[in-house]
Amino acid sequence: MSTIHWTETQPRSARWHSESGLPLPRRVVVADDRMRAAVAYRLACEGTALLWRGDFHQARQLLRALDRRVGRTAPSGVGTPAEVFHLQRRFRAHRARVLGKVLVLLEQDHVLALRRAPDVRRACDEAYGPSEGPVVVALTELLGVISARQWREKGVHVPALGARVHPHYGVFAPTRSEYVDLVARAPLPRGGDVRVAFDLGTGTGVLAAVLARRGVGRVVASDVSARARACARDNVGRLGLSGVVRVVTGPELYPPGRADLVVCNPPWIPGRPASDLDLGVYDAGGGMLHGFLSGLAGRLEPGGEGWLVLSDLAERLGLRSREQLMTAVEGAGLRVVGRLDARPRHARARDADDPLHAVRAAEVTSLWRLAVG
Repeated sequence: MSTIHWTETQPRSARWHSESGLPLPRRVVVADDRMRAAVAYRLACEGTALLWRGDFHQARQLLRALDRRVGRTAPSGVGTPAEVFHLQRRFRAHRARVLGKVLVLLEQDHVLALRRAPDVRRACDEAYGPSEGPVVVALTELLGVISARQWREKGVHVPALGARVHPHYGVFAPTRSEYVDLVARAPLPRGGDVRVAFDLGTGTGVLAAVLARRGVGRVVASDVSARARACARDNVGRLGLSGVVRVVTGPELYPPGRADLVVCNPPWIPGRPASDLDLGVYDAGGGMLHGFLSGLAGRLEPGGEGWLVLSDLAERLGLRSREQLMTAVEGAGLRVVGRLDARPRHARARDADDPLHAVRAAEVTSLWRLAVG
C-alpha cells in the first residue's frame, strides 16, 4: 500500500490510489482558491502535487486553466502515421501527468469534504468498493468516477438490441455501434443452429446479449476483469437474459468446453496499456488476438465458426500489417470463410482537427468469419 504525506497545520497521511497508474507524488503542497493557475502549472510541471482544500468548482476551473496551458494536442509535425500516433500518445501521457497533480482527499466513507462538493459516495463505492479509510486520488480520476456513475445510470442505447447497456467504471462502453451491428447481422454458422456460443472478453456483455437475442441456445461469456464480469452480469439481468447468458469467472481467455460459435472483439491497438483503464484499447503484443486464434481450432464444434471483430486502424497506423494478421490466422490452422465490413460513424472520424483524421476517416471495422482448415 502506498501512502501519501503532506503538512496541514500538522503532518498528515492517507492512502494513495490511482486507477491510471500515476506514481506516488514525491512532494505535496496544500492548495486552495488563492492558488494562481500560473503557479499551479509551474509546480505541476516540476512534479509537485497540489492537494486541493478549497472550493470544488474552483478546483475544476483550475483544471481547465491547466488544460489550456498544456494544450489539447501535441505540436503538429510531419511523420508517418505511426510516428504521429506515438507522438500523440506521449503527449496525452504528459497531459495526464500534469493534470493529475491536482489531488483531493476522500475521507472515511468516500466523503469529499470540500465547499460546494457533490455527494460522491455512491459513485466511489461503485468504482472502488467499500471505503477502507481516507484516500487521496487525482481530481481528474474523481471526475471520471462521477461521469461513469452518470453513464451507468442512464446507459448507452444499442440499436442492435433496441435497449440500453449500462457500462460500469473501468469497463469499455459500447459507444461505437458499428462493431455491434456486425455481430447482429453476420450469418450464423451451422444454418443458424447454434447451441453454444462463447463471447471472449465480454466487457459490458453487449455481444453476448446480441447473440442471445438472435436465438443462440446458450452463451458463455468470459472476461479476465472482475469489473467487466460484474458489469456483464448486471446488463444480462437488466435485459432478462440470465437464463441464456452465463458469465463465468476464470483467469483463462477460453471457458471450458467447445462451442458452435466463438466471438472475440480484442483491443484493436497492439500496444502496451499504461493502466488497467487502457485494456479496452491496447493489447500488448497482440496477446489476446493471438490467444483467440491459437486456441480456436481446439474449441470449435464441427461446422462451427470463430468471429474476429477487428478494426484495421492498427494496419493504417503501421503497427500491424494485413500480412501478419493472415499469417497468424493460417498458422493457427484456420481459414477465412467470409468477411463483413463497416465504416466508422463515430465523431472522431469526422474531426478534421485530429492529427490522425485521414487514418480514422478511412478506418474499416471487419468481422472475420473463421473456420478450421
